Amino acid sequence: MVTTFVIGLREGLEAVLIVSIIAAFLRRNGIPRWPMWCGVSLAVLISIGVGLALQAFEQSLPQSKQEGMESIIGLVAVTFVTGMIVWMGKNARGLKAELEGSARAAASKGTGWALAGMAFLAVVKEGFETAVFLLATLHASASASSAALGAAIGILVACVVGYILYAGGTRLNLARFFKISGVFLVFVAGGLLLTAFRTARGAGWIDIGQQHTVDLSWLSPIGSVRSALITGVLGIPADPRVIEALAWLCYVIPVLAIAVWPRRWQPGPARVPTVKFSLAAVAALAAVTLPLAVPTGRPEVPAAIALTTGKADPRGTSAPKAATASLRTHGGSATLVVREGDTTRSVTFAASTRTATRHLGAAAEKWTDRARTADEAHPSTLTIGELAGLFGRVPVGISNTQNPGPYHAVWNTTATTALWVAHHGILDTRRVDQTTLTLTGGGLTQPRTLTLTQPAWSVPGGVASAAGEAVAAGDVTAHERLLWRAWLPVALAAAALGLALTGWRTRGKQARGETPALVPAGTVGISPGAPDSTNTDGAQASAEPPRSTDHVDN
Repeated sequence: MVTTFVIGLREGLEAVLIVSIIAAFLRRNGIPRWPMWCGVSLAVLISIGVGLALQAFEQSLPQSKQEGMESIIGLVAVTFVTGMIVWMGKNARGLKAELEGSARAAASKGTGWALAGMAFLAVVKEGFETAVFLLATLHASASASSAALGAAIGILVACVVGYILYAGGTRLNLARFFKISGVFLVFVAGGLLLTAFRTARGAGWIDIGQQHTVDLSWLSPIGSVRSALITGVLGIPADPRVIEALAWLCYVIPVLAIAVWPRRWQPGPARVPTVKFSLAAVAALAAVTLPLAVPTGRPEVPAAIALTTGKADPRGTSAPKAATASLRTHGGSATLVVREGDTTRSVTFAASTRTATRHLGAAAEKWTDRARTADEAHPSTLTIGELAGLFGRVPVGISNTQNPGPYHAVWNTTATTALWVAHHGILDTRRVDQTTLTLTGGGLTQPRTLTLTQPAWSVPGGVASAAGEAVAAGDVTAHERLLWRAWLPVALAAAALGLALTGWRTRGKQARGETPALVPAGTVGISPGAPDSTNTDGAQASAEPPRSTDHVDN
């Protein structure tokens, strides 16, 4: 409620001040005011309609898209409030003089409708900003009814203050008011930005920087006054994530510095471009340095790995041999070189066999090769004992008495080699031989065909599992570090570009002599009968210095 009250008071006061100044000018110059009130009324209705339309449109969306809509509204609200804080901090002191200058130009056309258009545009702008800002705040509020009540009270108080100013019953130090309320709204906008990043995660737009930072549940326990202030008013949750905390800090620190920086410490107009260019250079240097300084976090996957051989020997005359595999990539294909003792075999994988998959919990590319060959390494004759040793038993359909052997054997093997590659290294690989054995003779009345599936070689299971876990963990780390290696550098580069452009723009204005002079601090009092000899702060021009009871200077 406190947040929406301040928002309603500040935004409402901005609109009411503009209307009051224009109304006082109209009355002083004898111009009818009813066209202005028509414009103001139409602007208020449009602002209410915008708020209701946004709310209705959001409610018609599915849940995930509602989260996305809330993020967009939050970001737009933060943009509005930031522009409002910066603009009003620079123009609050000269607001009356600027508006009256525009009003004189409009009145010179001889009609009150031009001034009505001024009032309409001013109110509809403030009303649209208020609708978006309040809608974003209502989303982040625990109680929509109390938040709406706070906004209504704030707007009502703004109207009362505006009328008192119009009637000339008081004087208001606008610079002081807007600075204090601006500081409060900086923290409110920071909370809205944090909430926008959280709802963006719910919408599926952001999946990085989601690690927990600190546990603030001790600082803002549920149901306490501190929770109402920290979470309800400032929008800071008890479990801020990394990207949320980073966004909050990157917004609050510079904008708060702009809002509270003492006027006497501000650089002179001639030095403003230099300051902007210096800040742009620092931001650009940080944008270039971060990707180089922050490691990727991806583990290095070796391009060569030890294998275990598992191919059976039907005669049992040879032991398994040590084997290694190494990977070579060229163009869109890959070659796996397998060395078993003194024997070297190469398997070349075509690009068409490559597919993206997950293996052992990690993202990988799978390559497959199938080759059919006549296997001359197997014996051409088999005894019934060797046949039983090969299959673990005498195959069904062969009898020790009727088909005692020996048999003539013909072997045909289809070798299927699978290779999983992660980060240009071997994550896992294996070869499985499917052998077709055709037996004749040895008492067989007709040829018998048997199928034997045997692993030829593979990466040891423990090694492959450990590699998969390391790659999966490294991929998660690398994905999270994109926040520091990509997202933050892009934001810094955008900030550097914006500062450089505004620096060039300021320098160009200075070269053309368009830089406005500084306006002294003071108070604003709006009186419908005041003469035109007022200064830019709304006080009457006088040789005497203002009394301390009239206003408080910044």
